[in-house]
Amino acid sequence: MSLPMAAQEALNVFEQAAGWEQRARLLMQWGERLAPLSEEEKSESNRVHGCESQVWLVAEQQDGQWRFKGASDARIIRGLLALLLVRIEGLSSAELAQLDLPAWFNQLGLGRQLSPSRSNGLNAVLQRMSQLAAGA
Repeated sequence: MSLPMAAQEALNVFEQAAGWEQRARLLMQWGERLAPLSEEEKSESNRVHGCESQVWLVAEQQDGQWRFKGASDARIIRGLLALLLVRIEGLSSAELAQLDLPAWFNQLGLGRQLSPSRSNGLNAVLQRMSQLAAGA
């Protein structure tokens, strides 16, 4: 499966990073790219449960493709969320359900840095995306 353009860009940037410190800085920079959510969008109904940090996810479907927006109160999680969002951009519900999240973060060189709680949180985000996509 080919990567969306922004995901390919992320992959290129992260592959060139020398070591974890540089990747961590990149991660936070990617987190800054997330479009801010309004206070209304940061509602309890948009909150993703299963994350230690506060994470909100908003979904809309345009021309059969899913568009997600997300936010978190934690900088590292914001970066991971941004990288997840560029990876799933434009995927169908079926493609979303088949996404191998650990493989994507391993490609970025971030797999080893994902603590179990962060991994669980990201999986909770992906599950929430799938639920939203399936329930449309």
